[in-house]
Amino acid sequence: MSLDVISGIVNGNPALVRRGRFLSLSFIIVVGNNDWLIEVTEGMISTVASPPKRMSNIRFTIRASEAAWKAHWDPLPAPGYHDIFAMIKSGQMTITGDLQPLMANLRYVKEVLAAPRKNHDRKD
Repeated sequence: MSLDVISGIVNGNPALVRRGRFLSLSFIIVVGNNDWLIEVTEGMISTVASPPKRMSNIRFTIRASEAAWKAHWDPLPAPGYHDIFAMIKSGQMTITGDLQPLMANLRYVKEVLAAPRKNHDRKD
């Protein structure tokens, strides 16, 4: 499962970039056994890399199984997979590290994490 699509989706959404304009940091998304470095610079996704080339200045890590992420990234996620806190409550996800920047920019981070939903072809 590739997260390379995140930068194009996020950077192509001016409202989302504006929402994150005061945020510049690096964090890790762990999908099963794969670590993905996500670097945010003033709301723009500047780097998406797996495996991460460098591990310094990582503010927080969001970890879930590949199956849990796939369920979260479904265009219409099932209850319990629609939100990161629902996934934490059910034991499907963990977040470690400095939670302050995550909580201060919660809507932005949630929308970044949900960005791969927009990459699915809908079968309506």
